[in-house]
Amino acid sequence: MAECSVNFLIEKLSLLVDNEVIIILFRGVREQVVYLRLEYERMRAFLRIADALQDGDEELSVWVRQVTDIAQDTEDILDEFSLLQDHDQAHGFYGSLLKLACCVKNAKASYRIASALKGINSRMKIISQVHKHLRHKFIQAKQGSDSNTWHDCRCDALLLDESDLVGIDKPKKILVEWLIKGGPGREVVSLAGMGGMGKTTLAKQVYDDAGVKKHFKIRAWITVSESCKIQDLLKDMVQQLYKATRRRVPQAVESMNNNQLKRTIKELLQRSRYLIVLDDVWNLDKWHAVKYALPSNSFRSRVVLTTRNADVAAFTSGIESNSKIHNLEPLPLAESWELFCRKTFKGNACPPHLEEICRNILRKCEGLPLAIVAISGVLATKSKWRIDEWDMVSRSLGAEIEGNDKLKYLKKVLSLSFNDLPYYLKYCFLYLSIFPEDHLIEHMRLIRLWVAEGFIEAKEGKTLEEVAEDYVNELMNRSLMQVATTTSDGRVKTFRIHDLLREIIISKSRDQNFAAIVKEQNMQWPDRVRRLSVHNSLEDPLPIRSVSRLRSLFMFGVMEKPLLNKLFPGGFRLLNVLDLRNSPLKKFPVEVVNLYHLKYLSLRDTKVKMVPRYIEKLQNLETLDLKHSQVTELPIEILKLQKLRHLLVYRNEYASYEHFHAKSGFRIMESIGVFRSLQKLCFIEANLEGSEHMMRELGKLTQLRRLGIVKLRRENGKALCSSIEKMTSLRALSISSEEEDDIIDLQNLSAPPVLLQRLYLRGRLEILPHWISSLHSLVRLSLKWSRLKDDPLEDLQHIPNLVHLILCQVHNGEKLCFRSGGFKKLKILGIDEFDELRSIEVESGAMACLEELSIGRCQFLKKVPSGIEHLTKLKVLEFFDMPVELINTIRPDEKCNDCWKISHIPEVYSTYWKEGGWEVYPLESLADGENCPLPKDFINTRELRTRWK
Repeated sequence: MAECSVNFLIEKLSLLVDNEVIIILFRGVREQVVYLRLEYERMRAFLRIADALQDGDEELSVWVRQVTDIAQDTEDILDEFSLLQDHDQAHGFYGSLLKLACCVKNAKASYRIASALKGINSRMKIISQVHKHLRHKFIQAKQGSDSNTWHDCRCDALLLDESDLVGIDKPKKILVEWLIKGGPGREVVSLAGMGGMGKTTLAKQVYDDAGVKKHFKIRAWITVSESCKIQDLLKDMVQQLYKATRRRVPQAVESMNNNQLKRTIKELLQRSRYLIVLDDVWNLDKWHAVKYALPSNSFRSRVVLTTRNADVAAFTSGIESNSKIHNLEPLPLAESWELFCRKTFKGNACPPHLEEICRNILRKCEGLPLAIVAISGVLATKSKWRIDEWDMVSRSLGAEIEGNDKLKYLKKVLSLSFNDLPYYLKYCFLYLSIFPEDHLIEHMRLIRLWVAEGFIEAKEGKTLEEVAEDYVNELMNRSLMQVATTTSDGRVKTFRIHDLLREIIISKSRDQNFAAIVKEQNMQWPDRVRRLSVHNSLEDPLPIRSVSRLRSLFMFGVMEKPLLNKLFPGGFRLLNVLDLRNSPLKKFPVEVVNLYHLKYLSLRDTKVKMVPRYIEKLQNLETLDLKHSQVTELPIEILKLQKLRHLLVYRNEYASYEHFHAKSGFRIMESIGVFRSLQKLCFIEANLEGSEHMMRELGKLTQLRRLGIVKLRRENGKALCSSIEKMTSLRALSISSEEEDDIIDLQNLSAPPVLLQRLYLRGRLEILPHWISSLHSLVRLSLKWSRLKDDPLEDLQHIPNLVHLILCQVHNGEKLCFRSGGFKKLKILGIDEFDELRSIEVESGAMACLEELSIGRCQFLKKVPSGIEHLTKLKVLEFFDMPVELINTIRPDEKCNDCWKISHIPEVYSTYWKEGGWEVYPLESLADGENCPLPKDFINTRELRTRWK
């Protein structure tokens, strides 16, 4: 940890050494800065070893803490100095000197800064003397401290993949049988075991089992944490159940009390066969809060409960008739060894010369899967020929776990995996402590925050975000982060960390004064808070002694309006990150005007409507996140923020059925080309005066990775194409026309970005752009309102890496034919509102990897696709607002004609848009004449849409 602080500080010191303003006005300062840089560089080589050894050596621990404190104090002085230097900048060098001289009040500021640095240097001399005394410890440990070889294999972190698990087949088979068979009433199945035993992993494998999915009409996974409130738990359950039934959550849910929420849950489940998983139930209070909301109907409904508390399992199952408990046991030695080798050696055999050491390490893991995976993540980075490194891991583990206290032991194992991290990952990993328990950490949010905090080291040929992506992969390879959700094209969307890992990093974060977490009013906090994360509630005043050193402020789940000037009357002038996402703000916080160092500002999901002109003072701002706020226009002063890297100003529109996935952008001035560092720009409105010039200005944004444009006019297509050709780093492009019938002209794009992965075109196309079929990196394509005369499948079927394809009103023909050998990697296909379509043919060998198929609003399509039986990997088939004639052909009764064609598909649904939301009916419900969702006087799609509008 101290190494992290020192490395960041050395970079700042280096920037100041040759600063001309310092030489002229602060002659005594430069010498102090030079001395500090030399001292920090001299001891940096030993800090990595000290960080790893300090847990077992009190003397080292004290020294490391002193180095961290003095590094932070030095950083504070330098940042205060930069405020003085850059305050009210004028144009030109002498203008800057004039402003600076006025601001620092001549010699007073010079004396104060020089005096503070002298004090720092005096403390540094004392620390250096201690360093000489401790030098022998560093020399003894140095031999095993230099290896950081990496295997960049993302699959190492995907522990939840069934193919990467061991010892799970037998318990999974038992649990699946308990859920599917058993009595007709509601039954509770409890999974009990200590933390790290794999309760959640096993429950998730059962929950995702194909047979279980098909058996239960409604499924919901509810995470129950120790600190969650009962009302929040019930609201989450209501939202999950509405989602499971494909219906919109009523706004009234937010204002319901606990009894109303319970009644809503009961009504949703009363007539259904449901499966509810309550994951991580810590005490009986949570069970008592929900059990009466889960109806004991006669449809073979089931509740799965995971808990660390054996008493909770015994009580919940003891009072339920025919309910069962499954106690998880440690992995047997053979399965432990299999998992160990799979994670450590990537599935290969253990080298003979390491086997004895590895078996000794494995013995100390005592069959706990999380411990095995964690220590394997450490060992996987070691050279197989450096036996001393492996022996050192074995010896340090043995010294820590002699007490046989499994929970403490597991923390020691995971602490070892933390200590083994290279210095540049330690701050990044500790940063996860700011997020609340069970919070899904968004991938890009985390990367932008790391960049804003200065944790990412620049590497030649890579952007900071690309380096941060490497950091993410390294943490996943060590199994310190788990993938929570992915996009349809395989990109990681969110992460999570194990509860025990989170406990460890919160403890280390607190010990190192890295971050403070506010959850209770009476909690004690350190004197010097650098990062503050407020969870759930916010009371006035906060129990913080001082926030003058604060670098980052986060608000999670804060329902009260955060009045920053009242909560923090002393201010926080050194703030780098301000994240007020989801807070009930209505106005742009005026306190932001003084935050010169601010790099990251998020007002996402707030009610802020206007960005004030004084935002121009945030000269260092890199990320401005106004997504899902009510901002529709930015002031012209925004153009002065030329360090912006990510500008997100848009919201999804749900005004009507047709515009369910539409996006609303923002108006911006035509001189947008000044944002030379911009990587993400979403979504700009292109129907304004001077829009053609703005389209040409976009060509100056050569660093763009994602671009979103709405309301594009046909006449601006040529200028836009010229600009896109210059965006060689572009990964995602989204373009929408102003009206449904307006033409998007993209034919002039002769050299499309070769790295383009995602393309969304929403508007009429006279012909399919010729360049789309040449996009070898394209994995996701969405075409809406195209209305092409020619069948686009001939051109699209050979895109080599296409995974997700959405086609809406794309073709006016009567037939679509998917040819044999086409769409080789396609997994998800959506066909929507083909007005003249009468038949779909799937040839044998076409779409061999297809897993999900949805067909909607094709009023003349009366039969399922011919050849659908060839799609052997198809898991989900869904019909949206399709004619009753088609649905009748797949009813599971004696009269059906085509039911056999889809018998191999685990999930088949018929979905209808009613009263502002989707109503979903599984295939089996179509066999019940009385409960059949299709009325005798069936309303066709057009009438239904007209009624909705």
